[in-house]
Amino acid sequence: MDTIGREAQIKVMKSLYALDKSYFLALSGRRRVGKTFLIDQVYQDRMCLRVTGIQDGNIGTQITNFVQKIAEYSHIPIVSIPDNWQQVFILFKTYLRSLPKNKKHIIFIDELPWMATARSGFIQLLAHLWNDYISKQKHFTLVICGSATSWITKKIINDKGGFHNRLTHIITLKPFTLKETKEFLLSKKIKLTDHAIAELYMVMGGIPYYLENIKKSESPTVAIDRMCFSETGILRYEYDNLYKALFHNASNHEAIVKALATVKSGLNRSEIIKKSKVNAGGPYTRAMDDLLLSGFIVEETPYGKKKRGAIYRLADEYSVFFHRFISPNKKASKGIWQLLSQSQKYKIWTGYAFESLCQKHINQIKKALGISKVYTETSSYRYISDKATTGFQIDLLIDRKDKTINLCECKYYDAPIAISSKYAKQLNERKALFRSTTGTKKILFTTMITNQDIVKNEHYKDAVDISVPLSALMK
Repeated sequence: MDTIGREAQIKVMKSLYALDKSYFLALSGRRRVGKTFLIDQVYQDRMCLRVTGIQDGNIGTQITNFVQKIAEYSHIPIVSIPDNWQQVFILFKTYLRSLPKNKKHIIFIDELPWMATARSGFIQLLAHLWNDYISKQKHFTLVICGSATSWITKKIINDKGGFHNRLTHIITLKPFTLKETKEFLLSKKIKLTDHAIAELYMVMGGIPYYLENIKKSESPTVAIDRMCFSETGILRYEYDNLYKALFHNASNHEAIVKALATVKSGLNRSEIIKKSKVNAGGPYTRAMDDLLLSGFIVEETPYGKKKRGAIYRLADEYSVFFHRFISPNKKASKGIWQLLSQSQKYKIWTGYAFESLCQKHINQIKKALGISKVYTETSSYRYISDKATTGFQIDLLIDRKDKTINLCECKYYDAPIAISSKYAKQLNERKALFRSTTGTKKILFTTMITNQDIVKNEHYKDAVDISVPLSALMK
């Protein structure tokens, strides 16, 4: 892996290092997004302590691990292991005091949520060390990291106790965009078409660890089959630990994710509770808050609705793909993806996945439409049929401050698209129905976003106002 797509974060990290004071940096992001790699790339040679929490380790295991790291970096043998964190922090502070003050020292605590076991007092003691000693010096950098973004947010960023307003900077590392994914693959000498890159993205998103495992000269079909369905495929078993590694008692999180994985346009709160069978109230609220803060699920307010009408959609590409294809085919033999990718189920999934891809690249779509500087809000719209009006749905609309709305059609095809007279009629009827059911006075533009070229025939000219090709999303 290299630092493609992380230039802005690297610039911030280096600028903080140059400050004539100690600073406290929290870096969060979902599992496999490259947090530890980035920190190592920027700070590797300056660390005075680098320690990683142990998944599912008890307090004794975490203490032993931490103390052994102090011994490793200080070159001072530890005669006996302390039996509580207070004694560990006394030892740790003694070590920090011994370091020279003429250069910066990086203290890197990785997977902090695993280390700070329940009722261990670790967080309170770390906050005390920062407030009482480290923050008063000029030669330290405290960097904490964890895949459990919701835990970092609640326990550190929004802490009302010792860490309140103590963070110098917060960096949330996000998956690669399509453009960054293309650049990352090119850096590995992997040259694919935009269509092929989009196909891979719809399966695994812009997760560097997943993309790192794509091999040169592999087609997307071969890569997906090997990584998702072979006995040694990294994505065949990834899901088993994805949520368990992030959340305590992850069964509710997994049930909500599963409920959303097989629906096209998201569900509201009551629909999720009914389908997932997660208890309403605390259990549902805690799990949903975790999933929202961690970026696995996104909350959307449909056009014309208030907060109460919120729709929740699963935004993690791999989780969707796992439930739709990997989980039902775990006993399948090698080569199964070539068969599955010819099925109707595949066509339905590509429609869903491409819409999700477009929703994640709104900024690129706005740039292609020439409205980058126009304030916009994105949403969806669903009208339930009544006796007078046919029901219809718009999965993506861009509501603009310049009194215009783009009604977007996100379409994924295997070949160039030729709009038929029937489809053109549907598009025009949908525009008219949207105006009549919403009462909007704004200008409406039917906007096609496609992975393949559109044939500019008479029906296109009659129904489509503007189109955005896949290549525009790569810019």
